[in-house]
Amino acid sequence: MQNIKKLQDSLLLWYEKHGRKDLIWRNFKRDGSQAYEVYVSEIMLQQTQVSRVLKDFYLPFLARFPNLKELSIASESDVLKQWQGLGYYSRVRNMQKTAIICMQKHGGNLPSSVYELQQLPGIGAYTAGAVACFGFGKSASFADSNIRRVLCRLFGLPHPKNREIENLAKMFLNTKSSFDHNQALLDLGALICTSNPSCILCPFFPTQCAAIKTNPRDFDQRKKIIYKELNIALCIVSLPNGEIGFIRESGKLYAGLYNLPKLDSLGFIKAQYLGSFKHSYTKYKILANVYTSKLDYKNSQKLASLGIVFFPSDNLPPIANLSKKALKLTAL
Repeated sequence: MQNIKKLQDSLLLWYEKHGRKDLIWRNFKRDGSQAYEVYVSEIMLQQTQVSRVLKDFYLPFLARFPNLKELSIASESDVLKQWQGLGYYSRVRNMQKTAIICMQKHGGNLPSSVYELQQLPGIGAYTAGAVACFGFGKSASFADSNIRRVLCRLFGLPHPKNREIENLAKMFLNTKSSFDHNQALLDLGALICTSNPSCILCPFFPTQCAAIKTNPRDFDQRKKIIYKELNIALCIVSLPNGEIGFIRESGKLYAGLYNLPKLDSLGFIKAQYLGSFKHSYTKYKILANVYTSKLDYKNSQKLASLGIVFFPSDNLPPIANLSKKALKLTAL
């Protein structure tokens, strides 16, 4: 086993020079008073790149829902619309459930312990540890996919079990500088120790990393996603006044969001082919063919019986990215 103290020192020295210390959520107070802001950042950063979160979503979301109370009393439609474009909407649904529970059981605040945080909807071991460390200043260890990859390579574990990684992260934790230590691991995994690593830039190169003796790419812990292919036909149905028809989804994929209706559910109307595009969502690869149809008000009543609701084009409900892409074809 390598000298842990030397590894910790090498990591912190690298972070001091190269860490992303200017990220807004890394400069909050660690006394719990800004734990909500940390929590929002951690949930948004799941499945989403830092640049996208910063550019389009983080600050607008906090402006609309500045605390757990405001999030807990908002309508689902409002919450989903604010999240629109981030995808993986179960994240924000769980955030609202968490906000409600915190208002009822925790005095309107997030709990500070890892155990209590993990009892809240959508908060797993990683998020609980991150919020406890970054929001409350706790000395907590955790491992997301980036940290897992760093630890696997550093200590030469190509196929560890989750418990092994958790124990390794705890053993490696620098308890005197937990905040910088964990942030450094996140940055190292995201910037240097990637699936295609830049080993020469790593603070553990060339003698401290066990994987360098073999092949670092053998230690990539990402699971290969097996996609299911779907072909669908969407229809942009509009009225003479320009309003567009949508149907509110109830299935798992888009629950609570609105989508353009599928063409096969509109058998009585005539539609013109507009174009097609490819779209990925969770485990699905979608080929979407888009059609358009302009109706009179009489036919719109028939669509209402199918659950289709019309909205002004400048005041749309929270719609899925699938439908946003389809609507862009009308501008081509």
